[in-house]
Amino acid sequence: MTERTSAQRPRGRLLIISGPSGAGKGTLVDRLVERVPEAWVSVSATTRPPRPGEVDGVDYRFVSPEEFDRLVKAGEFLEWAEVHGNRYGTLRSDVEKKIAEGRLVVLEIDPQGAQQVRRLVDDAVCVFVVAPSFEELERRIRKRGAESDEEIAARLKTAERELALVGTYDYVVQNDDVARAADELVGIAESLLGRRS
Repeated sequence: MTERTSAQRPRGRLLIISGPSGAGKGTLVDRLVERVPEAWVSVSATTRPPRPGEVDGVDYRFVSPEEFDRLVKAGEFLEWAEVHGNRYGTLRSDVEKKIAEGRLVVLEIDPQGAQQVRRLVDDAVCVFVVAPSFEELERRIRKRGAESDEEIAARLKTAERELALVGTYDYVVQNDDVARAADELVGIAESLLGRRS
């Protein structure tokens, strides 16, 4: 066995944060990044238009449907999915580069995408974030005020299907209290970082 020299970096890990719309994934990921400096959040490409306050390249990479098609055909995505009429994808090159740098790469993606990535990355760790109840999930989605009743109904129907996948995840974090849920998520991230040999 050879000793690792200081020039050799440990390989990074992939942490997937997933769950239904309205579960509070984004808030928890923000808290994780504040507390775990090695964490890097992948910025997904999407065909959906920006919501008020969202910044291109920070929240998402907003691309045209034609550009998204080009990226799919070129095999540039680690995963991609169509959700509520818009497409979202994780760029393979971004993830591979950060893992090679020894970072904890965080993907905040829907359960459909999480299943795709898990098939490709054996040691990916998957966390499913849930609201304390379905009623609370609906309340959070409505509170955003960004969608029509039809769009909200579609999100809730999708959430029912996604919740059925909870048993396929490594961890489940209930987001009933943001501080406690963030502590739990940070603990998972730190355990991944501590397992490097």
